[in-house]
Amino acid sequence: PLVPYLLGQKHPLGKRLVGVQKCIRTTDIDDVGDTFHHTFFEMLGNWSLGDYWKKEAIEFSFEFLTSKKWLGLNKNKIAISVFSGNKDALKDEESAKSWLSLGISKERIGFLNDNWWPSPESNTIGPCGPDTEMFYWGGKGKIPEKFDPNDSTLATDGHNWVEIWNDVFMEYNKTKDGKFIPLKQKNVDTGMGVERTLAVLNGLDDNYKTEVWKPIIEKIEELSGKKYKGNEKAMRIIADHVKASVFIICDGVQPNNTGRGYVLRRLIRRAVAYGRKLGLDNLTEKIAEPIFNIYKEDKDL
Repeated sequence: PLVPYLLGQKHPLGKRLVGVQKCIRTTDIDDVGDTFHHTFFEMLGNWSLGDYWKKEAIEFSFEFLTSKKWLGLNKNKIAISVFSGNKDALKDEESAKSWLSLGISKERIGFLNDNWWPSPESNTIGPCGPDTEMFYWGGKGKIPEKFDPNDSTLATDGHNWVEIWNDVFMEYNKTKDGKFIPLKQKNVDTGMGVERTLAVLNGLDDNYKTEVWKPIIEKIEELSGKKYKGNEKAMRIIADHVKASVFIICDGVQPNNTGRGYVLRRLIRRAVAYGRKLGLDNLTEKIAEPIFNIYKEDKDL
């Protein structure tokens, strides 16, 4: 919906926007079941439509993360990844310099080829560009001095570095023939996952122990007669898929064999399948009940 405004059309609310979005993502559905992946999540974001640029966006992000006025996180537990450059775009030295100026050590800033949005694998045309990701140390042990975003274990369950925010700098327009043309206006689009941020703020190493998931897990425990510990994967998948299904249905989608309806049907079927592994039948209605209590005061959802 924002593409026309990224290309220069004036937005009725101005050049600076903020919001929280309901998101459904099933591209990494096989990862759901670990501590931090979800098919439904809320995304905090701020946008600049041809207004502020990299330096200001990074300063805003750093302030929100570390200022006691806002989240008050420890800046010494923050690590950063930055775009390393490729044949189409230069290495993002500008972002790295901004992070250094804010006190992030060079050992905690790593360069990564994948720091590009949308992902090159998506073959998406339109506005795009490099991004810089913010990671927070959620572990109990000693924090490594050097941060390596190319370490494949960063994306595995139980790792101590958790990505909580991403600033995207859209400065190119990708054409149908794969060319990258500089945009007439430079845009910023950021995304911060609410669930991961809640876990970090509460010192938890598992998103499903936060207030937006725990009541659902407790209902699954009650109905199955089993404990979360030892059954984490199945309970996480059930909780996630039922919550995603509730929000999809609330938007008017019904299960079928095409498009959004197929996504919904797939989520329900997977929830039921994992429920049966716990000895549960006809689980979805009962497990949906705490979801309405969690979000009853959130009128935007």
